[in-house]
Amino acid sequence: MNETTNKANQAEPAGLTETSQTPNALVQPEASSESVIATPQAKPIVMSSADPHPWRTMLHYMQARFRTISQNAAQQLTRRTLKIGVSARIFHPTEGAKGLSSKTLQYLEESIAHWVMSRDVMVFMIPSVNTNGRIHPSNIRLRDYAKHLDGLVLQGGADVAPESYAERATRPEWMGDRTRDMYELELLHEFIEARKPLLGICRGCQLLNVAFGGTLYQDIATEVPNAIAHVHDLYDKNAHELAFMPNSTLGKLFPQQTGIVNSIHHQAVKTLGKGIMIEAISKDDKVVEAIRLRDAKFVVGLQWHPEFHSAGESRLLDCTPILDHFLRAARETRF
Repeated sequence: MNETTNKANQAEPAGLTETSQTPNALVQPEASSESVIATPQAKPIVMSSADPHPWRTMLHYMQARFRTISQNAAQQLTRRTLKIGVSARIFHPTEGAKGLSSKTLQYLEESIAHWVMSRDVMVFMIPSVNTNGRIHPSNIRLRDYAKHLDGLVLQGGADVAPESYAERATRPEWMGDRTRDMYELELLHEFIEARKPLLGICRGCQLLNVAFGGTLYQDIATEVPNAIAHVHDLYDKNAHELAFMPNSTLGKLFPQQTGIVNSIHHQAVKTLGKGIMIEAISKDDKVVEAIRLRDAKFVVGLQWHPEFHSAGESRLLDCTPILDHFLRAARETRF
């Protein structure tokens, strides 16, 4: 009994004896279901220090990270609400006026803001700047607005001063607003230089032509023979038919190639400025109704007021495609 016990105590597993004698030897476990887990031949996840091209691996990793960051940034830019600037109308005080009428006012007409906002974008009126003012001087420039906003709308209003296209007014009431011309011409060029889209409406269409050296009819009724009434006491109820030019950018948005638009202007494009192309004309008298700047992504002028066309109205041209095209260009210029 004791002899058997002593022999048992002296006996050691062969594997243990070999391990103690040769520490670097691999232990061979008994065959079992657990032996499947031990896979000495499996490659480690961590890169081996013997990798002959460690910098190439790191470069691929950095490129993948950059792509991910870029995609996330692009998604954020796409989701950010567009910010569209609208030029200001200017009210000049008359001599002897009192109260608010004695002050210079800058404002916008409600319909233009609401038309642009109908596509869920934000609208900001851009005031003129005063860098030399004695009371409230500022270092802000119109260039700063072009940098931070996504696009520009030039709203309608007072006549363009003939002085702005090197002519003299043929009648005193057609002197126009030279002060507003100077402000909007600078604003227009800043946005175009920043490669931001621009949409000029009525006066804005005429100013776009003047900005590139074009001229205007100071008064359609007296200068264009056989012209229809482009301005009337009916105001925005006055309308006529237009036709888009063949292969024009705007014409591609309207398969019917024609449409009825309101008409509230007595001036119009005469000679075209450099790089300006005609997009549409009045069907009856060929007066220019829309223009665009060649080689620009979206720099367009409309002689009518699209903001006065009610959505879904069957009689007047639905100008939503033009607005959407303008805003699409604004999104794309972010990149």
